[in-house]
Amino acid sequence: MKALVLALLFLFIAANEAKVYSKCELASILKRNGMDGYYGYKLGDWICMAYYESNYNSRAVGPPNSDGSRDYGIFQINSRWWCNNYQGRTANGCNKPCSAFTNDDITDDIICAKRIVRDPNRMSAWVAWRNHCRGTNLSKWTSGCRL
Repeated sequence: MKALVLALLFLFIAANEAKVYSKCELASILKRNGMDGYYGYKLGDWICMAYYESNYNSRAVGPPNSDGSRDYGIFQINSRWWCNNYQGRTANGCNKPCSAFTNDDITDDIICAKRIVRDPNRMSAWVAWRNHCRGTNLSKWTSGCRL
Protein backbone atom coordinates (compact mmCIF):
# COMPACT_ATOMS: atom_id res chain seq x y z
CA MET A 1 0.00 0.00 0.00
CA LYS A 2 2.80 2.41 0.90
CA ALA A 3 4.45 1.74 -2.48
CA LEU A 4 1.19 2.52 -4.29
CA VAL A 5 0.80 5.82 -2.43
CA LEU A 6 4.40 6.77 -3.22
CA ALA A 7 3.96 5.83 -6.89
CA LEU A 8 0.83 7.98 -7.14
CA LEU A 9 2.60 10.85 -5.40
CA PHE A 10 5.50 10.71 -7.88
CA LEU A 11 3.07 10.57 -10.82
CA PHE A 12 1.27 13.63 -9.45
CA ILE A 13 4.54 15.53 -9.04
CA ALA A 14 5.68 14.57 -12.55
CA ALA A 15 2.33 15.66 -14.01
CA ASN A 16 2.67 19.07 -12.37
CA GLU A 17 6.22 19.78 -13.49
CA ALA A 18 6.65 22.42 -16.13
CA LYS A 19 7.25 21.46 -19.71
CA VAL A 20 10.57 22.94 -20.71
CA TYR A 21 10.93 22.64 -24.46
CA SER A 22 14.15 22.13 -26.33
CA LYS A 23 15.01 24.78 -28.90
CA CYS A 24 14.25 22.46 -31.82
CA GLU A 25 11.07 21.03 -30.28
CA LEU A 26 9.69 24.54 -29.82
CA ALA A 27 10.85 25.60 -33.30
CA SER A 28 8.99 22.65 -34.82
CA ILE A 29 5.77 23.46 -32.93
CA LEU A 30 5.94 27.14 -33.85
CA LYS A 31 6.61 26.34 -37.50
CA ARG A 32 3.61 23.95 -37.60
CA ASN A 33 1.51 26.77 -36.16
CA GLY A 34 2.47 29.31 -38.81
CA MET A 35 4.90 31.43 -36.81
CA ASP A 36 7.75 31.37 -39.36
CA GLY A 37 7.29 34.61 -41.27
CA TYR A 38 4.22 35.67 -39.29
CA TYR A 39 3.94 39.45 -39.61
CA GLY A 40 7.45 39.48 -41.04
CA TYR A 41 9.14 37.76 -38.10
CA LYS A 42 11.26 34.68 -38.64
CA LEU A 43 11.18 31.57 -36.53
CA GLY A 44 14.49 32.71 -35.01
CA ASP A 45 12.80 35.84 -33.63
CA TRP A 46 10.23 33.74 -31.77
CA ILE A 47 12.72 31.15 -30.51
CA CYS A 48 15.15 33.82 -29.33
CA MET A 49 12.39 35.77 -27.60
CA ALA A 50 10.97 32.67 -25.87
CA TYR A 51 14.45 31.71 -24.66
CA TYR A 52 15.10 35.09 -23.04
CA GLU A 53 11.54 35.48 -21.74
CA SER A 54 10.97 32.03 -20.18
CA ASN A 55 13.90 29.75 -21.04
CA TYR A 56 11.28 27.72 -22.99
CA ASN A 57 9.33 26.98 -19.79
CA SER A 58 5.61 26.59 -20.51
CA ARG A 59 4.63 27.35 -16.91
CA ALA A 60 6.86 30.32 -16.21
CA VAL A 61 5.33 33.15 -14.19
CA GLY A 62 7.40 36.29 -13.87
CA PRO A 63 7.74 38.41 -10.76
CA PRO A 64 5.49 41.46 -10.41
CA ASN A 65 6.30 44.27 -12.85
CA SER A 66 6.53 47.91 -11.76
CA ASP A 67 2.82 48.40 -12.60
CA GLY A 68 1.79 45.32 -10.57
CA SER A 69 1.15 43.17 -13.63
CA ARG A 70 2.81 39.79 -14.18
CA ASP A 71 3.96 37.80 -17.21
CA TYR A 72 2.80 34.27 -17.95
CA GLY A 73 3.88 31.24 -19.94
CA ILE A 74 6.45 30.48 -22.58
CA PHE A 75 6.08 33.95 -24.17
CA GLN A 76 5.58 35.76 -20.82
CA ILE A 77 2.22 37.24 -21.80
CA ASN A 78 1.46 40.33 -19.71
CA SER A 79 -1.60 40.56 -17.46
CA ARG A 80 -1.98 44.33 -17.85
CA TRP A 81 -2.55 44.11 -21.59
CA TRP A 82 -3.16 40.57 -22.78
CA CYS A 83 -4.69 38.28 -20.14
CA ASN A 84 -6.64 38.48 -16.90
CA ASN A 85 -5.02 37.34 -13.66
CA TYR A 86 -7.86 38.84 -11.59
CA GLN A 87 -5.40 40.98 -9.63
CA GLY A 88 -5.73 44.42 -11.16
CA ARG A 89 -6.60 46.36 -14.29
CA THR A 90 -6.36 44.56 -17.58
CA ALA A 91 -7.21 45.19 -21.21
CA ASN A 92 -7.29 41.36 -21.68
CA GLY A 93 -6.53 41.70 -25.37
CA CYS A 94 -6.37 37.93 -25.86
CA ASN A 95 -9.59 37.38 -23.90
CA LYS A 96 -8.06 34.67 -21.72
CA PRO A 97 -7.29 34.11 -18.07
CA CYS A 98 -3.52 34.24 -17.53
CA SER A 99 -3.66 30.70 -16.15
CA ALA A 100 -4.39 29.54 -19.72
CA PHE A 101 -0.77 30.38 -20.55
CA THR A 102 0.79 28.33 -17.75
CA ASN A 103 0.17 24.80 -18.94
CA ASP A 104 1.94 22.48 -21.36
CA ASP A 105 -0.47 23.11 -24.25
CA ILE A 106 0.96 26.25 -25.85
CA THR A 107 -1.69 26.51 -28.58
CA ASP A 108 -3.45 29.42 -26.89
CA ASP A 109 -0.07 31.03 -26.11
CA ILE A 110 0.71 30.98 -29.85
CA ILE A 111 -2.68 32.46 -30.74
CA CYS A 112 -2.16 35.26 -28.22
CA ALA A 113 1.43 35.91 -29.39
CA LYS A 114 0.07 36.30 -32.93
CA ARG A 115 -2.45 38.82 -31.59
CA ILE A 116 0.29 40.72 -29.72
CA VAL A 117 2.54 40.98 -32.78
CA ARG A 118 -0.32 42.50 -34.79
CA ASP A 119 -0.42 45.38 -32.28
CA PRO A 120 1.54 48.55 -33.19
CA ASN A 121 4.43 47.56 -30.87
CA ARG A 122 4.80 44.27 -32.79
CA MET A 123 7.72 42.18 -31.44
CA SER A 124 8.91 45.19 -29.46
CA ALA A 125 6.13 44.37 -27.00
CA TRP A 126 8.66 41.88 -25.60
CA VAL A 127 11.53 43.63 -23.81
CA ALA A 128 13.66 40.48 -24.10
CA TRP A 129 13.28 40.53 -27.90
CA ARG A 130 14.26 44.22 -28.03
CA ASN A 131 17.28 43.69 -25.77
CA HIS A 132 18.59 40.36 -27.05
CA CYS A 133 17.17 39.46 -30.47
CA ARG A 134 16.34 42.56 -32.53
CA GLY A 135 18.96 43.26 -35.17
CA THR A 136 21.03 40.16 -34.39
CA ASN A 137 21.91 37.14 -36.51
CA LEU A 138 19.08 34.78 -35.59
CA SER A 139 20.31 31.74 -37.52
CA LYS A 140 21.71 30.09 -34.38
CA TRP A 141 18.22 29.81 -32.93
CA THR A 142 17.13 27.27 -35.56
CA SER A 143 20.49 25.75 -36.49
CA GLY A 144 20.64 22.00 -36.06
CA CYS A 145 16.85 21.69 -36.11
CA ARG A 146 15.20 19.55 -38.76
CA LEU A 147 12.50 21.89 -39.92
